[in-house]
Amino acid sequence: MSENPDYTRNVSLRLSKVLYEIGMNERMVIKCRRLQLLNEILCTITQQLSYAGVNVYYLGSRVEGTTTPGIYSDEDLLFTHAGYSVIQDWGEWEPGKQNLLMIQDDTVSPGYCLLQILRNNAPLPEENVFDQYTCRDRKGRVLVKNTMLNIGFDAEYVRHGPAQLMNGRPGFVSADFVPALTCQQWPTQARQWMNQQGEGQWPTYNMKQYCKDTGCFVVAVGGKGSVNEEFEWRISTSLAERNLMFNLNITHIRCYVLMKMILKTFITTQCPDSISSYMCKTVLLHCIKSANNTDWNKNTLLICLNYCLTLLYNCVLNDYCPHFIIPENNLMARRFTPVTKQSILERLCYIINSNGSALLEIECDQLGFRIRNTFLRLVEIASEDSKGYCQWSQ
Repeated sequence: MSENPDYTRNVSLRLSKVLYEIGMNERMVIKCRRLQLLNEILCTITQQLSYAGVNVYYLGSRVEGTTTPGIYSDEDLLFTHAGYSVIQDWGEWEPGKQNLLMIQDDTVSPGYCLLQILRNNAPLPEENVFDQYTCRDRKGRVLVKNTMLNIGFDAEYVRHGPAQLMNGRPGFVSADFVPALTCQQWPTQARQWMNQQGEGQWPTYNMKQYCKDTGCFVVAVGGKGSVNEEFEWRISTSLAERNLMFNLNITHIRCYVLMKMILKTFITTQCPDSISSYMCKTVLLHCIKSANNTDWNKNTLLICLNYCLTLLYNCVLNDYCPHFIIPENNLMARRFTPVTKQSILERLCYIINSNGSALLEIECDQLGFRIRNTFLRLVEIASEDSKGYCQWSQ
């Protein structure tokens, strides 16, 4: 990063101006969120007319307002059914529902769990194996496989992690449909997070309490390389994370959008399926937690971006990116080959050391062209001002 404060301030202001013109401003972010939340309500009502008990949640970049036309983010929809109840304690057992007991022991990957089937008529473990989606483990417990939620998806859908991916038809956006099960209680592995507080005093106590009240989901995917991969379910705190994103300021959002543009331009073209936008979001949240919130403004956007990229670099270097809410879950465990890792590190190092000039190479939303054009206009106006023709104002 350049040590010239005038340089970083000037670049930050111009970059903020360009992102404002692209649509990364408070007004458009709020509009996007309201639109997607309205779609969530309408979609839930529509689904419940055909399937009672179904709830739909819009997640990801579109509802967060953290995407642009050039990034072209997919829609992320999570579906749950009220007939299933995931519990963490025997006292939560409910009659009339298919109760599944969340098991988290030494055999399960951090951030994941096993689901033991309980009887419908009493809070006791089920003893019978029903079909190909259930099995008995070494301890005699009847568990449900994470392939159970594939039921109902035809050949049009392709499984990608916990999601069923449907490619967008002409005129439609591609969509990820994530079937999930609801757990009303805050996950045990995330309870320590409630008592932690970073230097930036973020998230606040009220934000954490709201997150706790959202409970969690379990989605049908096991830990990569785990001996229980077929039986593990990932614990998802998607609603809590959505609430955290709703509480970011516009500089936080612009920084995240720039990280995704960098990812799209420099990383995924050469190293696909390596760093995900979710990892970028996690890095951003860690940076916000550890820095003073007043440091995040349009005058320091370039500094904030380099701060996030530096942390991302260190995460890749150490193969360690802790989940923001469940830090025992390492998002980068067994993620990269040595060749891929070296390539990513070199690219991130190039971007960090470029003092912002690497952003000129970004074609997404014509970002590089817009930045270059903004500075050309600035130079022209400054030149005219020196001749007395006009004056430049911030």
